[in-house]
Amino acid sequence: MGFSELSDKATLALLGSRVQRERLNRNLSQAELAEHAGLGVRTIRYLEAGRQTTVETLIRVLRALGKLEALDALLPEPGLSPLQLAKLKGRERRRAGKRRNKTRGHGG
Repeated sequence: MGFSELSDKATLALLGSRVQRERLNRNLSQAELAEHAGLGVRTIRYLEAGRQTTVETLIRVLRALGKLEALDALLPEPGLSPLQLAKLKGRERRRAGKRRNKTRGHGG
């Protein structure tokens, strides 16, 4: 089962268990990981238990585990399609456009 089928709570639990497995594979205690990441032991416990955490906590833990490059797989650098490049004439897009409401069958 992939992440897309999981609830937010189940996703946090799965991430926490994966962090725990990685920590154990490296033979680190929660206290050792907390020290390497500059966090408290309770924060590591909460993360591994699937409780809400911050992105900063996840980044610190991934860095301490030598897994920060995994973020590239999570959210790779988006490239522009050739059509988008031609439309922008080499300029980089900086903001989203307004959405237009299309009404069907309404005399508006």
